[in-house]
Amino acid sequence: MRGSGIPIWFFIGVLLVVYGATILGYGVFEWTTGSYAPGVQLTNLHTPVWWGGLLAALGMFYAVRFRPGRARK
Repeated sequence: MRGSGIPIWFFIGVLLVVYGATILGYGVFEWTTGSYAPGVQLTNLHTPVWWGGLLAALGMFYAVRFRPGRARK
């Protein structure tokens, strides 16, 4: 059953972009100021930057792929 509304995957993509940008922003802030959480191992990998970027990129893919008003084949 196909609806004529906005696909749920578009909203998931937007949500992933928001979460990814938030995590990426925190990771960049943490990296530039050097204010790491005490006792965390492997802080030199900067995982918030990597994961935030990955989430934002995946979200952009979904948001563009399933954007409303795009003609379906």
